[in-house]
Amino acid sequence: MDARGTSSRTVAAYVDFDLAARLAERLVPAGPPVGRDEVADVVGALREAAASSAAPVAATARLHRDPAGAAEPPALVVDRASWARANVEALRALLEPVAVPAPPPGRRGPQPGGRADRATTAVGRRTTGAETGALLAFLSSRVLGQFDVFSGVDAGSPGRLLLVAPNVVQVERDLGVDPGDFRRWVCLHEEAHRLQFGANPWLRRWVTDEARGLSADLLAHPRDLGERLGGVLRGLPDLLRGDDGPGAGAGLADLLQTPGQRERVRRLVAVMSLLEGHADVVMDEVGPQVVPTVATIRARFTERRRGRGSLDQLTRRLLGLDAKTRQYADGARFVRGVLQRAGWDGLNAVWRGPGELPSPEEIADPAAWVRRVHG
Repeated sequence: MDARGTSSRTVAAYVDFDLAARLAERLVPAGPPVGRDEVADVVGALREAAASSAAPVAATARLHRDPAGAAEPPALVVDRASWARANVEALRALLEPVAVPAPPPGRRGPQPGGRADRATTAVGRRTTGAETGALLAFLSSRVLGQFDVFSGVDAGSPGRLLLVAPNVVQVERDLGVDPGDFRRWVCLHEEAHRLQFGANPWLRRWVTDEARGLSADLLAHPRDLGERLGGVLRGLPDLLRGDDGPGAGAGLADLLQTPGQRERVRRLVAVMSLLEGHADVVMDEVGPQVVPTVATIRARFTERRRGRGSLDQLTRRLLGLDAKTRQYADGARFVRGVLQRAGWDGLNAVWRGPGELPSPEEIADPAAWVRRVHG
């Protein structure tokens, strides 16, 4: 029962996370052909690239990890199935604590706690789990790296940095770039994300609480709960998905009913734009120091995004993948605009607390953020 005496269940009652993990693992597409010796070389190279990226990223961003925080584990180099399972775990960690009101007594249909209600809930639980697993299986071939914000957040453990080895290999082959340079280039971006949260422990808690609060708000009405929950699962966690993941709000737009909900999503999108843009700018600043062929990599990577076929472009629009690309661009323009006016030390005021995070309007007008924060 909640404070108003209304019965409620957690999201776990409506999502079969175990089924999602099993199905995602079963449906992931095969990766590029890689020999056994090459697999070991790729894994070792990615681990080394991540470890060696931490110092230049911190020096350029002028951020340092909280010495009182838990020691961060090495980067996890994973295959596509492992990435999908890790994201099911992240969804579980994010959404399991969220309470969902049970259908009110007296409505038409199965009554709360009754046999029909249990059967309906079980079917919906499996359906939502299957949809989640299928979506993650599809996305598993598109993500190069990801900082997992949500797993372990309630236990106080640090987030996890995931590097998806088969996807890195596939893209470096497609682009025809130097493998060592490309792997280091990818790690610069992902280590920047890890630093953002490691240097500012409050940020991870804030993002988690905001995401859970929005989820609870969107699921506050029991009508069409299955459809609404599916939209949350498709859209909300994508706000923090890593490289080339789906964009903010892809599954949320149809659920937004109030100005307050729309404003909460806009606020989260603005913060995610900051995080993605900051990581991209740091990567570009560090790149020439440690990646000799960075200009070629950036040019070919950008051209690859533009040169997708019509079917792929349609899929990207339907899933919101293009919105994620806009997040990179919008956030990078904000970060560069602040750097021009206030330098790195002035920009780093953004990490002081929630009050210094940019609003949606300030992402488009960095001078306004500088005026508000620095006077």
